[in-house]
Amino acid sequence: MKLSAKSDYAARAVLGLARHYHSGESLRIEDLAAEQGIPPNYLVQILIELKSRQIVKSQRGKEGGYLLARPPAEITMADVLECIHGEVFGSPALADPQCAAELRAAWKALQDALEESARLITFEKILENSTAKEKMYYI
Repeated sequence: MKLSAKSDYAARAVLGLARHYHSGESLRIEDLAAEQGIPPNYLVQILIELKSRQIVKSQRGKEGGYLLARPPAEITMADVLECIHGEVFGSPALADPQCAAELRAAWKALQDALEESARLITFEKILENSTAKEKMYYI
């Protein structure tokens, strides 16, 4: 299974906004794009999708830009993937009556496991892992 670049960019955008969440300041698209290595024109489309699912919100005016609509602890990787792809994992076999029932059950088990895992990964946890790495030192 291979996720799209769009889902990677969406996760990067949310992570970038999560890093600035506690300051309360919004980020301009250009700054977020440069910080996260995302093409600015593509980022605009992604942010519109994330905004439609109340993951991010926009702020107008001189100090305008984008910020998270909820705390990073309330946004999961599943939220981002579902926003971009409609589901975390899908297989045409799940709806195919020609597919053997036991194989459909296996696909469903895989789907459930991936969705559960994606729901356990919050952007707060990702930030905590990043902070923990920064605090580590080597002798």
